[in-house]
Amino acid sequence: MNLQSELNKAVLFQNLELLANQVVEGFISGIHKSPFHGFSAEFAEHKIYNPGESTKHIDWKLFAKTDKLYTKRYEEETNLRCHMILDNSASMHYPEVANLGIANLNKIGFGVLSIAALMNVLKRQRDAVGLSVYADNYSYYAPEKGSERHHQMLLAKLSEIAKEKTPAKHTATYENLHLIAENIKRRSLVFLFTDMFQTSVENDKMFSALQHLKYNKHEVVLFHLLDSEKEMHFNFGNTPKRFVDVETGEKIDLYADAVKESYEKEVQSYFEALKLKCAQYRIKYVSIDVADGFSKVINTFMNERQKFG
Repeated sequence: MNLQSELNKAVLFQNLELLANQVVEGFISGIHKSPFHGFSAEFAEHKIYNPGESTKHIDWKLFAKTDKLYTKRYEEETNLRCHMILDNSASMHYPEVANLGIANLNKIGFGVLSIAALMNVLKRQRDAVGLSVYADNYSYYAPEKGSERHHQMLLAKLSEIAKEKTPAKHTATYENLHLIAENIKRRSLVFLFTDMFQTSVENDKMFSALQHLKYNKHEVVLFHLLDSEKEMHFNFGNTPKRFVDVETGEKIDLYADAVKESYEKEVQSYFEALKLKCAQYRIKYVSIDVADGFSKVINTFMNERQKFG
């Protein structure tokens, strides 16, 4: 049996932990210019040496292999607290997928598996992770912990989310991000997975909530999830179709090609405004096409982790 082939065909979230591990191992084995190239076994055991630190724990054997300086990490070290935030509104469950699989993901499936993969990395490095989930309300909160029991609890919650058949229609991003910010007491790396579609609150208020997440000197990364083929380029062909807003229920009948050009301009303008606002508030903005795989997510995490001091 070809395990890789079977995993690619498997219905997602029957074994989320196994698939998350596959994503991380694939990332490690596929990179070349990386601090982890060629020694996945040491992945959890080393961190990059920063000038000015004590040289006492430098791993000179690893230096001989990689020509880079790393210090050994020890069991009691927990250098990072990370909080994951997942938007679980109806728009995140687009496009509708009958059987989510690692090669067949919508936005919520991509977000769930991304978080599970990052949890896998955090677990290897003995760091603490927490989770918040919101849609029309702040439906789930777990504080940052590093235990195996906590890890399994979060995986179970993520699997449950991915299987939901009737997600909340309304998105209350503004209100819920303020509530989430109140819960993250100690300085953390905060990762928000959302498609940034909202129904009732203007962007300025939403960004004030994102700014609230920066309180207590948290570092914030916004992963903007999209199905680019449909949501950015509006590729629906030139036959008449009825489009239904999954959150408001509003309907419109049209030929997609008739509005494609103006639609793309509006969307591009919106994305540029998001990027500028994030830059203004010192929030890292990362646009993610859910068809492109997980390398950008994990690379971003590793870069932010190295900078987080």
